[in-house]
Amino acid sequence: MKTLTEKVILVTGASRGIGAAVAKKLASEGAKVIINYAGGLDAAEQTLNEIKQQGGDAIALQADVSKSDEVKAMFDTAIAHYGKIDVLVNNAGIMITKLLKDTTDEDFTRQFDINVRGTFNTLREAATKLADNGSVINFSTSNNRIMLPTYSTYAATKSAVEQLTSVFSKEVGARGINVNSVSPGPTNTELFTNGKPQEVIDRLASLSAFNRIGEPEDIANVVAFLASDAAKWISAQNIGINGAMA
Repeated sequence: MKTLTEKVILVTGASRGIGAAVAKKLASEGAKVIINYAGGLDAAEQTLNEIKQQGGDAIALQADVSKSDEVKAMFDTAIAHYGKIDVLVNNAGIMITKLLKDTTDEDFTRQFDINVRGTFNTLREAATKLADNGSVINFSTSNNRIMLPTYSTYAATKSAVEQLTSVFSKEVGARGINVNSVSPGPTNTELFTNGKPQEVIDRLASLSAFNRIGEPEDIANVVAFLASDAAKWISAQNIGINGAMA
């Protein structure tokens, strides 16, 4: 039985990687999906077409989540199309890995603008526009738990996301909205593997109980559960999805 039938779900950064896997999984469970993308139109259309080929219902909407006016327009367009949004999945994010001493002002600002301001912007819209009894799933990271060098600024942005998650859950709980975050570990996506030698990936894989890094579908399965009514009593939690790495 499909667990998300009739739910309308907005997934930010859904054109590729984990976001695309999440969008396809949610659609397979019966949800109507809004595929948000910032600049990758071709990838967004590919994800959209894959969902439709499987009999799913989806649209693709462009918006830079770091820009509040574009986020507002995205919410309004999605609601005009589907009549509501039940679930928000904040997946959009960037990761710049450098030692703290080598991190530039631009590196710092860019990560905070997309990872933190982007989440803030969507939560602010969701506060009044998400349907009652809805759900929010934000993306954090398991890097917050294992303290890998070169991830300091990225981890800082995700720590901020976890705090937004906790406080926002108390602000919207009266409307029946539950709010959680997930913390993937190393996952087989372009975002993670790009520029990493195989020996580094193998070393990180060895830190998990299963001697592998995650796959996007591993993350998508947990997000689909948190978006379902079966997870309504879970709120203000951060759930690690990392194969016992941390």
